[in-house]
Amino acid sequence: MLTFLGFAMIATFLVLIMMKKMSPMAALVLIPALFCVFAGKGAHLGDYVIDGVGKLAPTAAMLMFAIVYFGVMIDVGLFDPIVRGILRFCKADPMRVVVGTAVLAAIVSLDGDGSTTFMITVSAMYPLYKRLGLSLVVMTGVAATANGVMNTLPWGGPTARAATALKLDAADIFVPMIPALAVGLLFVFVLAYVLGVKERRRVGMLALPGSVEQETAEGELVAAAPGTAAAGTSTPGEGSTGSPASTAASATAPGPASATAPRGGQGAGPDETPEEGFQGLDPHRPTLRPRLYWFNAGLTVALLTAMIMELLPIPVLFLLGAALALTVNFPHMPDQKARIAAHADNVLNVAGMVFAAAVFTGVLTGTGMVKHMADWLVGAIPEGMGPHMALVTGLLSLPLTYFMSNDGFYFGVLPVLAEAGAAHGVSPLEIARASLVGQALHMSSPLVPAVYVLVGMAKVEFGDHTRFTVKWAALTSLVVLGAGMLFGII
Repeated sequence: MLTFLGFAMIATFLVLIMMKKMSPMAALVLIPALFCVFAGKGAHLGDYVIDGVGKLAPTAAMLMFAIVYFGVMIDVGLFDPIVRGILRFCKADPMRVVVGTAVLAAIVSLDGDGSTTFMITVSAMYPLYKRLGLSLVVMTGVAATANGVMNTLPWGGPTARAATALKLDAADIFVPMIPALAVGLLFVFVLAYVLGVKERRRVGMLALPGSVEQETAEGELVAAAPGTAAAGTSTPGEGSTGSPASTAASATAPGPASATAPRGGQGAGPDETPEEGFQGLDPHRPTLRPRLYWFNAGLTVALLTAMIMELLPIPVLFLLGAALALTVNFPHMPDQKARIAAHADNVLNVAGMVFAAAVFTGVLTGTGMVKHMADWLVGAIPEGMGPHMALVTGLLSLPLTYFMSNDGFYFGVLPVLAEAGAAHGVSPLEIARASLVGQALHMSSPLVPAVYVLVGMAKVEFGDHTRFTVKWAALTSLVVLGAGMLFGII
């Protein structure tokens, strides 16, 4: 009974948010509360919720102060050199923009924190997507999938959990997986190229002012491809959000936009180079602190080093880092309040979503639904598949890490799979490596707090993001699994 209710609850949640019948926050709270009553455990709902909130409170605190910290670092210009390099590569070519999104997300993912990756990627790329009229779910889908592959880094979480659960060395799990993960990341770049080409066909090939073959006599941008939609009349692409008019949003760079400037950007002002007109981050914003660049860089490196070395709990590190960053970069109280207020929307949205997710996870765990679902799936494995438990683990990691938290999967299900594999001579190392392949899909799970940072900052409906991303993320995970088997790693 609990097995059926667990799957029914998850299916109901996904259907309602993908059909936009409920907001994710409302669905995360109301649906599990209803199913808790159906399970005959409504009297314990309060206990389940408090337990779930207690477990996720450190995550919520970490995200709150991480958003403030990295928001301040973006404000003061720490990541501008990386952004400029990516945007210089992108120019106004939709294909390059989408590939650049994947590259930027992969690079920033090296810090092991999904929220950071999404904040920097969206801050850099969002204005460019809006100005070119590109589909925003392409941005969120590519960023989430790239981050999912990179999330397998030893300090990213899943590898450490697998190592702890099976009492193995994290390096023994991760290092042999590098070739398979590299193939997965390469597949993400190829996917980004294909999606970028589709976007190029949809909106047309655009060029920056100053390109003779793409200019009119007035110096306005024009579509290179015949039959491309005229300025401000782009047709929404798959999963695009907003009306056509909204996709012609003004740039973050200063200077008035031309009233006749087409989709893709405004003409360069008298003191503005073409490249500056396509900066994702305003190069003249008053919050820049160029004299403190190396202090901020050193502080960030020190913070990430302390995270990797686990000198203090991550929420404490971000709390201290945010306080120090605000104090040094904005010593005057009104400026500090302004920076906090500027990021308050993201903080509230993400923290609220995390605590709403605590209801969902609390009910799943407290009622025993998760355990019954996992036991049913493990028990459904045919006896003849025993010698192929690594493959089975890899395949199961896709749905299980999507519908469960990483803690639930790695500490609850993985030991059972490893024990079943050991009975048929399958090494725990192979089981552990196979368990990592579902992370590309996991990063778009409704139970991952960082995904709400991504869709919130990109102003994309979670249901749209899910509908677009799940198929590509699942395919990426299968590519990693196939590569792992081909190389003899799994």
